[in-house]
Amino acid sequence: MSKVTFPLRANKSPKIYGYTQPGSEYEGLIKVGYTEQEGIKRIEDQFKTKGPDGIKRYDVLFLESAMREDGTSFWDHDVHNVLKKAKFRNAGGEWFECSVNDLKSAVIAVKNRTAIDLGRTNDFDLRPEQKEAVRITKNYFKSYSVEENKTPHFLWNCKMRFGKTFTSYKLAEQMNWKKVLILSFKTAVEESWEEDLSSHKDFKSWQFIRGKEESIDDIDANKPFVCFASFQDFLGKNKAGGIKVKNKWAHAIEWDCIILDEYHYGAWNENSKGLLSSDDETNHEEQKELDKESGIQNSQKLWNEDVSPLKTNHYLYLSGTPFRAIESGEFIEEQIYNWTYSDEQEAKEDWEGDNNPYQSMPKMVMMTYKMPESISQITETGEFDEFDLNEFFKAEGEGTDARFKHEDHVQQWLNLIRGSGFNNIYTNRQLGADKPPLPFADSRLINTLTHTFWFLPNVASCNAMKNLMMQASNTFYHDYEILVCAGPGAGIGKKALGPLKKLMANPLKSKTITLSCSKLNTGVTVRPWTGVFFLRNTSSPETYFQTAFRVQSPWTIKKEDSPNIEESLKEQCYVFDFAPNRALRLLTDYSCRLNVNENNPEQKVKEFIKFLPVLCFDGSSMRQIDAQEVLDFGMVGATGPQLAKKFESRRLVHVDDMTLTRLMQNEEAMEALMKIEGFRKINSDIEHIINKSEKINKLKKDANEEELSKKKKKELTDAEKDNRGKRKQIQDKLLQFASRIPIFMYLTDHREQTLYDVITEVEPKLFRRVTSLTVENFELLISLKLFNAPLMNSAILSFKRYENDSLNYKGYRRHIPEKIGLYDTVISAEEFHSQ
Repeated sequence: MSKVTFPLRANKSPKIYGYTQPGSEYEGLIKVGYTEQEGIKRIEDQFKTKGPDGIKRYDVLFLESAMREDGTSFWDHDVHNVLKKAKFRNAGGEWFECSVNDLKSAVIAVKNRTAIDLGRTNDFDLRPEQKEAVRITKNYFKSYSVEENKTPHFLWNCKMRFGKTFTSYKLAEQMNWKKVLILSFKTAVEESWEEDLSSHKDFKSWQFIRGKEESIDDIDANKPFVCFASFQDFLGKNKAGGIKVKNKWAHAIEWDCIILDEYHYGAWNENSKGLLSSDDETNHEEQKELDKESGIQNSQKLWNEDVSPLKTNHYLYLSGTPFRAIESGEFIEEQIYNWTYSDEQEAKEDWEGDNNPYQSMPKMVMMTYKMPESISQITETGEFDEFDLNEFFKAEGEGTDARFKHEDHVQQWLNLIRGSGFNNIYTNRQLGADKPPLPFADSRLINTLTHTFWFLPNVASCNAMKNLMMQASNTFYHDYEILVCAGPGAGIGKKALGPLKKLMANPLKSKTITLSCSKLNTGVTVRPWTGVFFLRNTSSPETYFQTAFRVQSPWTIKKEDSPNIEESLKEQCYVFDFAPNRALRLLTDYSCRLNVNENNPEQKVKEFIKFLPVLCFDGSSMRQIDAQEVLDFGMVGATGPQLAKKFESRRLVHVDDMTLTRLMQNEEAMEALMKIEGFRKINSDIEHIINKSEKINKLKKDANEEELSKKKKKELTDAEKDNRGKRKQIQDKLLQFASRIPIFMYLTDHREQTLYDVITEVEPKLFRRVTSLTVENFELLISLKLFNAPLMNSAILSFKRYENDSLNYKGYRRHIPEKIGLYDTVISAEEFHSQ
């Protein structure tokens, strides 16, 4: 476990300069150059001495930043190209016959990307993992049999910052697609889709359509085109329940491929929705904010390929956190390409030679802080008896009138993160213990954290935070431009990004803090962000890490003497959390769901935190923790009743239509289930669900062909409601069986074998007495995949970690096993206890 360091950001200041050289062969011309040095040192270095008569041999006419608002930089060659296209005489090299105002106009054009074809300067190639994604996906699509009578679909389960837009376009190019529709569940991503298509030399012939404003009438039908649209717009209905008139052209086209971006927002189909427990979803207020931001209403969340009115030959799904879709069985292994943060950082570390394509990808560091009792005691205990962030940052009022309920304590927290009064607050610290690195107190962090994103509970708390920071006593925060990106006034989608870019202006010189409760936390790229502050509750690993990875966007500038080489301005980025148990529980959940091929949860966490080190301040000292400690915090840190809830999670059992159909077709399995208490009516319930599912799909297909009558609308709504109720009943009955597994584990002494072997070979009689199932019945249900084995492994590991403490007394224990059995796998004691 390598020690965490805090690298300083390189002191760079890229500029475009222009000077004249009176009395030389270039008199009357302007030299246009690029420098990263301060002031005019670059020019001075070119003229070490004055002329023979002692007169300075140059006149500086122009010096302007070469940084754009979005954090990208440009080179002098970009300005040269604009001047050349504008027909200004180029007298060789960097000398141009133009005025200072002409030069200013050219720089503005480059900065704003407004010159004709100016943006098409990118010519980079695919990285190795992107090439692999294209190869595997292309092979799958090419080999798919049309006889299967279903449109082929493929999922890219790839971390944020994978480069989904460029890679998707390269797949389209290799598949020879001409008509591509991008449906996004987060409209803020439109800018990145358009930029990649319009800036890369490989896509000169391609056209980009904004589905909200344009149609096929606005393009050249003889050239390939990409249409970007929001899911809620293109699949939304008019007031009468039919297709919107302006979108009928898109429904008439047979698309080569429909790409569904940010799919974690659309994975609420009928199958996955039934598999989610309330613990898996974000809290109600958070979900309300996310729904409002995405524009997707509850009735629109049910994406289903089979009833989609849009026609296509291929589906490509993109998401950094598609856990719901994977766990529901929507995609099988051969339909998924995986690329994780660990994969990326390992590739960065293992790269040999120059031109490392991963060099600009920052390393993430998580820093958690246990709040002092003087601060944490004022909140109600949260879900896990811990610091309740939503209560602590609770606010009331609007705009400039918004105030925190616990304003004095929030002020104390603002002082704390910049190191003020630290020793007075943490009175129980060990004598002589070093102060932990605090975000705005440690000089190394202050140097890096010039642009940060703060994730708060709601709009009122965002406004209250700005109002508090602007008070006269908080002079430290007056150095930062504070943006409240929350509420209707902040704009929807990419419109919310505009004000932030304007505030940043030149990101190397400015300092900003963005306050948000749902906007800009997914699907956008803000290169200068280097830190995210989690100041709200959330139980969703998807929301947490979608937000966290916003700060991992590469931030580079052009190298002074090598335009094709970029220097990174962000070696490291940071996640700050003030509810440690919650943070580590989500980290555990996220890392355990990343790699479906690995059964050992500790190994999964170990692989993940190898490149995302975790520093924990426990109120006394700060130290880097290992995988076992992360699991102890995240899994064993829960109480006994909370641990039992793991065996009540709806994700432990599968009740999708495919599984239920498989069950109904197996008489032995049906007889086995009926032996479980409460399952006498199971046959009719399952048959009812399947029949209703077919009816619902038919009604939805009818809805695409004609406007539904009020009677049919009510029939559809009632059918869906009835189906969900029946499905939940079956789920609950299956969970009655799962909830008896901890009882069986308590009663058996066999800890070294898998639970499966203990049930089937060692103590089958005990198992039957506890669950009412024979071994044969149990094996039959397992073969039908009614239970989620990876999640069962995770739940049993949590149980045994919790149980392990009860088997110790002052370091002594009766028996020390060499192995620990989980559900269907065994791990070594060394893995179980590894440091």
